[in-house]
Amino acid sequence: MSGIAGIFERSGATADYAKIRDLANFLSSAGPDGTGVWCRGPVALGHAMLRATPEAAGERQPAGIDAQLWITADARLDARTDLIRKLENAGCNVQHGAPDCDLILHAYAIAGERCVEHLRGDFAFAIWDARWGTLFCARDHFGVKPFYYADFEDVFVFSNLLECLRLHPAVGNELNEDAIADFLLFGLNSNVATTTFRDVRRLPAAHFMKVSTAGLRVQRYWTPPVDGGIRYRRADEYVEHFQLLLRESVADRVRGVPSGVVLNGGLDSFAVAATARELSTPSAKAADLRAYTVASKSLPDDPDGAQAREVTNFLRIPIHLLPFDKLEPFERLEDPELGPPEPTDDPFFAGVFDQFQKVAADCRVLLDSEGADHLMHFERWPYARHLARNGRWRQLLRETPRYLLVPSSPWPGMQRRLGGFLTRDASEPALPKWLTASFARRANVKDRWKQFGRAGDLPIHPIVPKAHGSLLLPHWTQLFELQNPGITRSPVEVRYPYLDLRIVNYILALPSFPWSFQKTLLREAMIGHLPESVRCRPETPLKTDPLTAMLQEQNTAWIDKVPWSQEMDCYVHRASLPKLHDEMEPSQAAVAIRPFCLNFWLQYRRTVRQKVAAEVQHAS
Repeated sequence: MSGIAGIFERSGATADYAKIRDLANFLSSAGPDGTGVWCRGPVALGHAMLRATPEAAGERQPAGIDAQLWITADARLDARTDLIRKLENAGCNVQHGAPDCDLILHAYAIAGERCVEHLRGDFAFAIWDARWGTLFCARDHFGVKPFYYADFEDVFVFSNLLECLRLHPAVGNELNEDAIADFLLFGLNSNVATTTFRDVRRLPAAHFMKVSTAGLRVQRYWTPPVDGGIRYRRADEYVEHFQLLLRESVADRVRGVPSGVVLNGGLDSFAVAATARELSTPSAKAADLRAYTVASKSLPDDPDGAQAREVTNFLRIPIHLLPFDKLEPFERLEDPELGPPEPTDDPFFAGVFDQFQKVAADCRVLLDSEGADHLMHFERWPYARHLARNGRWRQLLRETPRYLLVPSSPWPGMQRRLGGFLTRDASEPALPKWLTASFARRANVKDRWKQFGRAGDLPIHPIVPKAHGSLLLPHWTQLFELQNPGITRSPVEVRYPYLDLRIVNYILALPSFPWSFQKTLLREAMIGHLPESVRCRPETPLKTDPLTAMLQEQNTAWIDKVPWSQEMDCYVHRASLPKLHDEMEPSQAAVAIRPFCLNFWLQYRRTVRQKVAAEVQHAS
């Protein structure tokens, strides 16, 4: 992730060079390979470079063409060859080794705001168009790259790092109580267009924005498709097509740089590792490769470590363990260097910094397999209803017995990280009783509780509604933003091969049976590429999660000694909070820990802004 920032003086005043220089200097934690600033008239753009692709070796940003268009971008494009061909067909002379920001800029010069229809990959960028006096901003289809902004009557400010944006003097420190309510109820802000700070907003995934002196317009440019229908005559054609797409996706994400793969014990992560290993052979001239897995002695029923070693031995790639057993709950969260910019319900969040520091010693690219569990989640009844509605009775009678007696996919990967968000756990309380009455009334928590997880007015997939709808949930925003280099303080960019537009469109267009059932598509694609014991192993969730393991092993009396922020009294009756104990169900523990997480974050927030300002002044 390169750092980006910008200021647009909508009043017509000349942009302040010193302010954009300060923002760019602060971004160096996300982009350690050099900063750049461009200022002209009412607009100032800043950039801090993180070189993580071969094309970025000579890249300089902010970049411009014809003295009319200027860009600052955090971008990694997929399908570059296809995009370059389109640009050439439109009469544009583009070098095949041009950096991604140049390709985006030329696409905008040709197609204007419709340029996003031709872009694939992970990106957040802003383009100043001097011809029309507008600022065009866009975020990728899944929101992998962050984009924050603050819009005032006289000035518009943006960045892909929230703390950087808050450095601008126009941006206040007041909290957004709706986001606080969502955090206490669900563990995250369910509104992807807002943040925990009242003045700071997000550009949601798959949206672009145009800003001018007249106002601001935000528009969605893509939604996951619901009407695809890929049908082949032979079963092996489905598998071959998927193998090709996975290979293209992984190749676009390694692109000849040293890379790592997170192995989480699931087939999806092993498939990414196997594909990346094949691309890393000398004849392919691709990146060297290593694997990483989180190991925990406190979870003896977790087979991830043993499975990961079996796979890496088979693939002949080195493996590094990322332990977290020694971590204490809320450890180091009072350190402004380590605190997250928004509340997180993970009391072991400090472990993220340790893990990324270890990865950064070897590589700048880390492949993560998130997304496969969602895309290949088989839903038996929507599929059966679809066959019945279309009069395919023979197929319904033939296929139904094959999956009725087998449990559906347990969704082990994403569910164990983010919890059950499409259906509620029966052990989870109906609504927390410890919220203050005045806060519950102001934030309208009852309606929030009812509305959470709904897709709104967007279309619903007729066969795989949960798989399709899961791509629109706010959990992705939180996951991506907490793993970006500006937060981890390590120059490592996480990339997600399954969240590739080509793969998403393909899987959502397939017959869900048999291909999504028990991940048949992935299992068939990995024949000969992984050990049979791993390829055929059923997907099973962890029996224990880290939080409940901690409660079972440690005395929780320490939590009563934690200083309590006075701000917490606005939201929570401390005396009504449940006692953390070793017999709590995981969902109950997840809810009970949130007030304590918020308390730690509020105390951290008191000092971080002053420290950030001091750092910037020192850097200047």
